[in-house]
Amino acid sequence: MSIDVQQPRPLGLVGTEVQIAGTAGGAFEAQFNYRIHEGHDEVTGGFMAGDGVGGHGQFQVSVDVSGAAFALDRLFVEVFWVSPKDGEELDKVIVPVVYGPRIVPGYRVYQEYTVKPGDTLWAIATQFYGAGNLYTRLVRANPHVITDPNVISPGSVIRVPQA
Repeated sequence: MSIDVQQPRPLGLVGTEVQIAGTAGGAFEAQFNYRIHEGHDEVTGGFMAGDGVGGHGQFQVSVDVSGAAFALDRLFVEVFWVSPKDGEELDKVIVPVVYGPRIVPGYRVYQEYTVKPGDTLWAIATQFYGAGNLYTRLVRANPHVITDPNVISPGSVIRVPQA
């Protein structure tokens, strides 16, 4: 069987409702599982997928993680199926994501901002949060773009988490 997770994307910014979607199958109909975790707490569940003739079926699952006591802002979304022989987790797909509520309390959505010549993370944080020292929110929300907080490039698009 195979699994293709199309949402969330790697290092995508997610909130308390995590959408997991893609295709899975290779059997008439099969049980798949998901796990969302960061090493301290986890949310688990399952879903059925398949097209009824041994092909691949689309799946979409909305997972409420608001009750989890996540301590970190990096989560892992795992999708897999369990071997009926020995309980082994097979064909596991792991997608690392960024958990917005650990970055901005009350996180709902993010706004995209295009870096202009002369911009600094301090100035951008001041513009959006009213305090430059909150620039770490921008760094944590954009690990795919900001690898050095002292160097941001004009034209880069960063996510600004909003409550």
